[in-house]
Amino acid sequence: MDDTDLTDDGYAALGKGRVLVLACGALAHEITAILRLNSWDHIDLHCLPAILHNHPERITPAVEKAVLKHRQTYNTVFVAYADCGTGGHLQAACDRLGVEMIAGPHCYSFFEGNAAFAARDEIDAFYLTDFLTRQFDAFVTKPLGLDRHPELRDMYFGHYKTLVYQAQTDDPALTEKARACAETLGLAFERRFTGYGDLASALGRAAE
Repeated sequence: MDDTDLTDDGYAALGKGRVLVLACGALAHEITAILRLNSWDHIDLHCLPAILHNHPERITPAVEKAVLKHRQTYNTVFVAYADCGTGGHLQAACDRLGVEMIAGPHCYSFFEGNAAFAARDEIDAFYLTDFLTRQFDAFVTKPLGLDRHPELRDMYFGHYKTLVYQAQTDDPALTEKARACAETLGLAFERRFTGYGDLASALGRAAE
C-alpha cells in the first residue's frame, strides 16, 4: 500500500483526544479490521508503503518524517511497526520522539505473539502473512528475480525447510495460495491461525 490516509472523514474532524496510528502498509487490512471491530472512531490510520521492507534502512527516516509531520495534530501517535530489520534504530528514533511502537522483531513475531514466537526458535522457517500471501509475486518472486531466473530458488531458500503461513483470517482461498507458494519454493507447508496476535493488544493500549 502506498503512502495513504485511511480515514472516514480525512483530517477535518481532528481535535482533542484523537490518536494517529502510523503503520506499515502491510498491516492496513488488519488494523482497519481491529479499529472497526472495536468502534475506535477516535483513531485515524496513516500508512507508509509496505515496500519499505525491501529496504529496512529507509523505514526509520520515513517514520520519523511522518511523526514530525502529524504529531502536532494528534494527542497521541502510535507507530505500528516492530523493529523490522532496522537494527534498533526505529526504537531509538521513537524513544527520541516520545512515541510508542509495537514490541518485537517483526510482524511474524507479534502476529503469533512475541513470547510464543521466541519460544519456537525456528531458524529454518520462511513466513507468510495474509498480506504477503496476496502480494507474493510483488514482494518475493519479482524482487528476488525468481520470475526471470527460477534457478536462483535454491540459492535463496535452500536453507529453509518449511513455509509457515500465519493466517490472520480464515480464508480457504488464501490458504491454497500460500500452499502454492510453498510448492513454488520447494518447501513443506504449515498453516497457523494467529489472528491479530499482539497487534490487537498494542492497538488497545494506544486507543486508551
